[in-house]
Amino acid sequence: MADFKLDRTAFKIRTFEEADAANVFGKDVPYTERLRQAYYLISQAYGFSMSDQPKLDRKYFSSRKLNA
Repeated sequence: MADFKLDRTAFKIRTFEEADAANVFGKDVPYTERLRQAYYLISQAYGFSMSDQPKLDRKYFSSRKLNA
């Protein structure tokens, strides 16, 4: 397994005001757009495309009602 090092050029120290200005998930962005952006980031991280989404494997996940 290869050793991975932190790329120190990818990040920089900012003030709180600069970090708030660069926040793409700010309060002025609607929830639907935030969810779309988050889903895109997840798809990039796990390597699937938005048009070819993975299927849920029902052998490992199930749901049922609780008897209350």
